[in-house]
Amino acid sequence: MSDASLLEATVRTEFGKGAARRTRRSGNVPAVLYGHGEAPKHLSVNAQAFAAILREHGTNAVLSLNIEGQQQLALTKSVVVHPIRRYIEHADLLIVKRGERVTADVVVALVGDAAAGTLVTQESTTLSIEAEALHLPESIEISIEGAEAGTQITAGAIALPKGVTLAGDPEQLIVNIIAAPAAEAEPEAAEGEAEEAAAESAE
Repeated sequence: MSDASLLEATVRTEFGKGAARRTRRSGNVPAVLYGHGEAPKHLSVNAQAFAAILREHGTNAVLSLNIEGQQQLALTKSVVVHPIRRYIEHADLLIVKRGERVTADVVVALVGDAAAGTLVTQESTTLSIEAEALHLPESIEISIEGAEAGTQITAGAIALPKGVTLAGDPEQLIVNIIAAPAAEAEPEAAEGEAEEAAAESAE
């Protein structure tokens, strides 16, 4: 991502569960903006506009907040979604400056197919990285094309885009490729079925 998404925000003056419910009822999301030693700001942002940005840029979207006429860059740090109704309940936003490096968890996407007869286990779906706030990749791709059983891919072995460094444990196991469970049981099952069929026809 090379630029921030513009999002209008207003300062909230009411707090508590009731106020948060009223904010959501009016089509907005309660959010808290913090960081850089500043006092947290309680904001309200348009739910539809915010959801559209998250759909397009992922959960690490960088926002250009227009807070009642004042511009502020912010990184979407966490989003709480209602488990059943799926609306955004709350968001935490982190103040960032242009050129500043930030740490974020990005989605790991597997591409390609491992060798035949293998089973691919993705041990972790995210990778902790550090990059410039405005150049956070939306995902990190790992090719498993033709990977044989016994292949293990750790965080430290993943090729990262230019300007991106690993922030987590390089020994963290991300992908584990093992031999697919043996099919010895299948012939036995087939034999059993044949015997059952023979017994049925005998009846």
